[in-house]
Amino acid sequence: MLAQPVFALGIALLEKDGRGVKLTDAGVRLRDVASDTFERLRSTCAELQRQTAEAPFVLGCPGSLLARWFIPRLDRLNRELPDLRLQLSASEGDLDPRRAGAHDPALIRPMADADLAALEAAARALPALLVTLAPEAATPLQITRLTRAGAVVSLGHSDCTAEAAAAGFAAGARAVTHLFNAMSQLQGRAPGLVGAALGGGVHAGIIADGVHVADAALRTALAATAPDRLFVVSDAMAVAGTDLAAFDLGGRRITRADGRLTLTDGTLAGADITLPQSVAHLRRLGCPLDRGLAMASRIPADLIGAPDRGRLAPGIRADFIHLTEALRLRRVWRDGVEIAGTEERNGADP
Repeated sequence: MLAQPVFALGIALLEKDGRGVKLTDAGVRLRDVASDTFERLRSTCAELQRQTAEAPFVLGCPGSLLARWFIPRLDRLNRELPDLRLQLSASEGDLDPRRAGAHDPALIRPMADADLAALEAAARALPALLVTLAPEAATPLQITRLTRAGAVVSLGHSDCTAEAAAAGFAAGARAVTHLFNAMSQLQGRAPGLVGAALGGGVHAGIIADGVHVADAALRTALAATAPDRLFVVSDAMAVAGTDLAAFDLGGRRITRADGRLTLTDGTLAGADITLPQSVAHLRRLGCPLDRGLAMASRIPADLIGAPDRGRLAPGIRADFIHLTEALRLRRVWRDGVEIAGTEERNGADP
């Protein structure tokens, strides 16, 4: 985890100490500053909790930092801030750089033993952990170990063959990340990851915005998959629900125009759509409304093993929304309590 600071600073943070290593004076200074930074993060989370009880606090940083520093401290954070809704997002991954998409290639690498151990610990500590990886960057044994630890492994950002994908599924992978995007495509003699997903009986997420996946391909996926396997993902970025025209991600500029989010080179960088808008797009393509709603709620909840979400039934979480006939958000309830002001903020239909 210290490799990047060492490279950036050009100074030694560790030195030999007998048979082990210890921090140098510079390393001690960096550790102290980092500790102060994380204490500020904790206090910021507390301030955010006081300001709003509605929106989750999304923390995105390198997966190694999340797994090795943040996740071991989750129990303390949950005790001190029991009502904080926290979402963790890792910005590095075990992907195929040939299918990096908008991910920074400098943060992509094959899965190492330390990465595997950290992810196993994270899977045991978190209510749900979804790991996207490429078969080229992780072995079947590593996939099996992740699934046994409780992680949901999804194949994606991969240029793998259908055979390699099938080996990943056999090892325990249960899903495919944003079908058709950043993966090997379906061809007559080379089915690729798309073909393996459509014929493999696994779950598959898909971005239903009319930009990432052409409508004809989206209809094909609807027809080729079982009703309880295909689900929608928004792939939304920070500008969702705002009028922002641009933002920075990992030091790179992302612009928003004509329903697209792109890097300066034109690469798609997430989607400019919400889940209700995705369901509306599915309905325009002829998808039954009940299936579209399930694709945005019950099916992904089932994938991560959360039977108390994505459905309405006695005794489970009372998290639900009210949509207008045009599928625009009107009202929201969480834990059975209506969140005031949602209608006005989202400009819903009357």
